[in-house]
Amino acid sequence: MFVFVLNCGSSSFKYQLLDMSNEHRKAAGLVERIGMDESVLTYERAGGETVREVTNIVNHEMAIKLVLDKLIDPQGGVIASLSDIAAVGHRVVHGGEKFSDSVLITAAVIAALKENIPLAPLHNPPNITGIEAMMHALPGVPNVGVFDTAFHATMPPESFIYAVPYAWYQEHHVRRYGFHGTSHRYVSERAADILGIAKDQFNCITCHMGNGSSFTAIKGGQSYDTSMGMTPLEGMVMGTRCGDIDAGIPKFLADNQHWSFTEIDNALNKDSGLLGVSGISSDLRDIERAANEGNERARLAIAVLCHRTLKYIGAYAIELGRIDALVFTGGIGENGIKFRAMVLERLTALGIKLDATANQVRGKEALISAADSRIKVMVVPTNEELVIARDTKRIATSSS
Repeated sequence: MFVFVLNCGSSSFKYQLLDMSNEHRKAAGLVERIGMDESVLTYERAGGETVREVTNIVNHEMAIKLVLDKLIDPQGGVIASLSDIAAVGHRVVHGGEKFSDSVLITAAVIAALKENIPLAPLHNPPNITGIEAMMHALPGVPNVGVFDTAFHATMPPESFIYAVPYAWYQEHHVRRYGFHGTSHRYVSERAADILGIAKDQFNCITCHMGNGSSFTAIKGGQSYDTSMGMTPLEGMVMGTRCGDIDAGIPKFLADNQHWSFTEIDNALNKDSGLLGVSGISSDLRDIERAANEGNERARLAIAVLCHRTLKYIGAYAIELGRIDALVFTGGIGENGIKFRAMVLERLTALGIKLDATANQVRGKEALISAADSRIKVMVVPTNEELVIARDTKRIATSSS
C-alpha cells in the first residue's frame, strides 16, 4: 500500500510517498514559489539523485500534477501507475475541538475545517487547498486529515482553560489547543519503545525545538500540558516568534507608538524570538557563531532560550510528578550539542546527569544521559510524515 503525504502551505508544499508494507520512503520533495515567477520543484527518489527544476507553476493543482508525473515517470519514477496510490494523508494545523483524532475527509469535514479558519487563518486555508487539489488529481482515492492539535485533545481543563471570562471559551472557543502534536506523539512513542516501557505507563517531557518550538508534558502516553496555546505564538522562545510575553504589551505599543494590531502581530511572529533578541538570525547556529566571536546580544539570545527551556522543563516535572525521560527533537533538539549540554548541566536538581561523550550526536537516536542519571535523556529525530502515513493507512483501510 502506497500512501502520499502532503504538507501544504500557501505558496509551497512538502510531500512524501511511503510504501506502508515496510514504511520505507520511496520519494520525497518540495515545491516552492507556487503562483510566482521561477517556481521550484525538488524531487528525490530513494537511492537516487535529487532533481531540482525551475519552472512556472501557477497553482497547487498544477504543482501536484507535476509531482505525480514524477512519481510515474519511466526514467525516475517509483510506481507504475497513479492507481498504486491507495490513500493521501494531509497535515492539517488546526482541528479546533471538532477533531480529536485523524479523520477521513468528507464534504462535512472540509466545511468544519473552513469553520476553523479563524483559529488558524495562515495555515488552514492552504491545508484545505491541498486537500481539494488532491481530490481533483486523484478522484476516488481516500484523503485523510491528520491534525497538529489532535494529540493534545487529552489535556484536562486545568491545562487548556485560560483565566479569562469563561464566555470567551463557550462562545468563541478561546482556549489552549497546542501544536506539533504529530511530532510529540511520534517521539514519545518511540522513546517508550526504546526504553521498553508500556506507552500507557510512560511519563516524559518532549522538547520539540526548531524554528518553531513547543514542549509537552506527557502523562501515561497522553498529552497533559503543552506550551503553545490557542495559536503557535505562545510558549517557548522561537526563531522569530516571541513566545510568552505580558499580554498588556500590544496595548502599550498601540497606545504609545500608535502601531496597528496587524503591525504588532507581524512583529511578534516574524521579528521577535532569537532574531529579535540577537539582531543576527533566527538560526541558533548563526547565533552561536556570533556568540563565540564575542557578540553580547547573541550570548543574551542563547541565555534567554536556555532560561525559558529550564522554566518549562521544571514546571512540567512538577506537574507530572514522575518522569521516565526527557526527549529532545527538532532542528535544535536533534543537532544542538552545545545547547543541550548547557540546559542539562543546570538540571541536576532533577537528578539529571549528562554523558558528555554520548551527547556528541546530531540527528540520530541516542541516550545521552549518564548511567546513574535519575531521568533518562534522549535524542529522538522526529518523523511527522510517518505518523501521518500510519494514520492514513489505518483510517483508509477501516473505511474501505
